[in-house]
Amino acid sequence: MTKQRLEAFSDGVIAILITIMVLELHAPAGAELAALKPFVPALLSYVLSFIYLGIYWSNHHHMLHAANHVSGGVLWANLHLLFWLSLVPFGTRWVGEQHTASLPTALYGIDLLMAAIAYTILQTTLIRVDGNKSLLARAVAGDRKGKLSMALYASAIALAFVRPWIAQLIYVLVALIWLVPDSRIERRLAAIER
Repeated sequence: MTKQRLEAFSDGVIAILITIMVLELHAPAGAELAALKPFVPALLSYVLSFIYLGIYWSNHHHMLHAANHVSGGVLWANLHLLFWLSLVPFGTRWVGEQHTASLPTALYGIDLLMAAIAYTILQTTLIRVDGNKSLLARAVAGDRKGKLSMALYASAIALAFVRPWIAQLIYVLVALIWLVPDSRIERRLAAIER
């Protein structure tokens, strides 16, 4: 399989996940603005999850663009990532409906943490295939943002059982950290194209 097919497959899965999430949103029964009030938690949950899936889609694209080869291990690592991302619609709906509850908030964080770990495994597998001197290896060396994100997810999961809203704010914070695509890869690619 070429990296273009892997990217196209992954793009399709992420597009389907976003579609599933939006189909889970239901219109209010009334036509007045007040009818939206009960739906605010679900809408906010959807927006956050949409942003997360967009972040993964964007960074996945950049990572594959920097990679040269795809192996069987890369295919499985990619499926591992897609598995955790495929659970985002479930967590989104549960947190949207039970936004003050600890368990849905913690499980949403566990899914985010596992997706981050899976992304790191995919990145490591791609580097192993292309070598430690590859463009991707040089671009992501250190990966402080990734490690910080995983630490924040872990703390949010624990805090979900104390104050779910604090955990939810941490999930928003991590999304804000990653909102701008990882520029390390873009800078390396731009330097090569010159």
